[in-house]
Amino acid sequence: MPGMSGARDETVADAPPIMGNVPGSYALSVFRERHPVLVRQVARALPYPPDRRRALDRLLDEVVRDVMEPLEPSAHDGAAWAEWGRGKIGRRYVDVPFLWGESYFYRKLLEATGYFGDGPWRGVDPFGPMKQAELEGTVVDGELAALDGTETLSPAERAEALLLGSLWGNRADLSFGVTLKGDHERAADLVVDDRPLLWSLIEAAAPARICLVADNAGRELLPDLVLADHLLARGLAGEVVLHVKPFPYFVSDATPADVLACLRRLAAAPGSAGEAGAPPSGGGGGGGPPPRAAPLPSPPLAHPGKPPHPLGGVAVGPPAAI
Repeated sequence: MPGMSGARDETVADAPPIMGNVPGSYALSVFRERHPVLVRQVARALPYPPDRRRALDRLLDEVVRDVMEPLEPSAHDGAAWAEWGRGKIGRRYVDVPFLWGESYFYRKLLEATGYFGDGPWRGVDPFGPMKQAELEGTVVDGELAALDGTETLSPAERAEALLLGSLWGNRADLSFGVTLKGDHERAADLVVDDRPLLWSLIEAAAPARICLVADNAGRELLPDLVLADHLLARGLAGEVVLHVKPFPYFVSDATPADVLACLRRLAAAPGSAGEAGAPPSGGGGGGGPPPRAAPLPSPPLAHPGKPPHPLGGVAVGPPAAI
């Protein structure tokens, strides 16, 4: 959990960027193995027309040759990427900082599928079928059923279990019926543990608006929504605003559409999971503000260089709160 205790006294020098050309590294395996496989998966997942398939074939050839080609002249953000990519575009993917090279690949993938175009594929998430398959899987069934086990915990224990489930996301799996021993073990792995401070701030400000920055969709987003429901149900929050990406930047990034899909998945589940899904689903569909998201988390820049846009969010709460 990021520290909330104020600024640290230590002065930490900037670390050198992670590069993709280190033999045996994770970054190199992403460029050499994962990206070609992903392009093929995307091409098979949806019934793209011939022009989109040709664009995906060109991108596959680009990543196999390992040369970053410019965006199409028609790209709406082509000028921005050309500026960000000065001295990088035209080089090998593996010879630029890993974050930048991977970000550029995913931008090219969205371009190839027509995500930002004016045609029928505008706004269609190329990773949507993968996300939906995960939500419909039996693993999620078991994880949501395990939420019933937290009902036997004390209110404080249940709050800690749900907080840690949200914090760890897919690393911890989404089994909500964790033992207290398991909670202690997961808490011991935290670099900074500000949970007592977090709860004290929430309780002192209740019922306030709480902003929760989400990362991934699917199995990682579900515990975020369960935590949001807990905060609302306990009167600790009058509204929870979930901050998500404006578009699918990486494969599993949570978008407004993913929030709605996960809310529907919760609401359709039996037991405690269904109860957790019902209030946000009612609020989100009851005439509240539309989902909104801004590009702050998206450009391939270090945080100090990101544009000063406010985070976008999806308001989640009972109808009266939104």
